[in-house]
Amino acid sequence: EVQLVESGGGLVQSGGSLRLSCVASGFTNDDYTIGWFRQAPGKEREGVSCILRGFGGTYYADSVKGRFTISRDNAKKTVYLQMNSLKPEDTAVYSCAADRSYSLAKYCSGEHYWGYDYWGRGTQVTVSS
Repeated sequence: EVQLVESGGGLVQSGGSLRLSCVASGFTNDDYTIGWFRQAPGKEREGVSCILRGFGGTYYADSVKGRFTISRDNAKKTVYLQMNSLKPEDTAVYSCAADRSYSLAKYCSGEHYWGYDYWGRGTQVTVSS
């Protein structure tokens, strides 16, 4: 059974940093795309970043480019989202999702979230001003 579990969220002041983790258990290999998504109250879900299966290409939403970094440790079955220079507008529930077939950056957008094969429950990130 595949499970995705996020951790690392919390409360941080504006300008601070957090590192989110998404542990993916149950996969028989490492050939899957992991996307990080976020949703704030009253707003649409946004694709924040993803790391693609195959060549491991990465995608970042314009809103986080230069501040967030996604990385993968296959030995630990974990994908990280390092978030620096956090802003109050980054406040949201952050969720990771995994898919065994998506390999293009277009699938990193929020509109494709429910097309992924598996989803975590999310972790809250709150950035105070």
